[in-house]
Amino acid sequence: MLSEKEKMLRGLAHQPNSDELVSMRLRAKELLHDFNIPTRPSNKEEKVRLILALFGQADESTHINAPFYCDYGSNIKVGKNFFANYHCTILDNAPVTIGNDVMFAPNVSLYTVGHPIDPELRLAGWEQARPITIGNNVWLGGNVIVLGGVTIGDNVVIASGSVVTKDVPANSLAMGSPCRMVRQINADDRENYLRTYFPHI
Repeated sequence: MLSEKEKMLRGLAHQPNSDELVSMRLRAKELLHDFNIPTRPSNKEEKVRLILALFGQADESTHINAPFYCDYGSNIKVGKNFFANYHCTILDNAPVTIGNDVMFAPNVSLYTVGHPIDPELRLAGWEQARPITIGNNVWLGGNVIVLGGVTIGDNVVIASGSVVTKDVPANSLAMGSPCRMVRQINADDRENYLRTYFPHI
């Protein structure tokens, strides 16, 4: 028989208040308490130590501005040079995989977990979770929400305030609620940026 944790990680309906899952969430909360409150900003070594203890995968290049929130932490894997600005929330009931050189603006939220629409099933405490995958060199603007089951390709930019409910292809600019691809990112974007912000070159 599968444990509630095993059901959760397989995307099956599960009961989140099993002893094992409650214990895992408590461990994450203890680490987050130390990360978000007592640790001075100048104590970078302690910040890194806590993130390495919390996440399933990270390294010394990971930088997260407190406060940061997650459910388990152990289901989060980030690549090199991951940056998350203030008030990032990752509900990692399912695996969250983030590539290299990814940036999150303030208030970005990733929600792998959901609840039944049926009121009786919801009242019974069931929930389910689907993974989120984000490629390399992705920038999520402020207040972006990404829902479970979504894959975001390499080099994508998601505009502020978007709610991402479906996959976003690589090398694209996307925005809206629900989020939709607006266009592919191209050489004109680089030229326009250089012309505007580097007029002296």
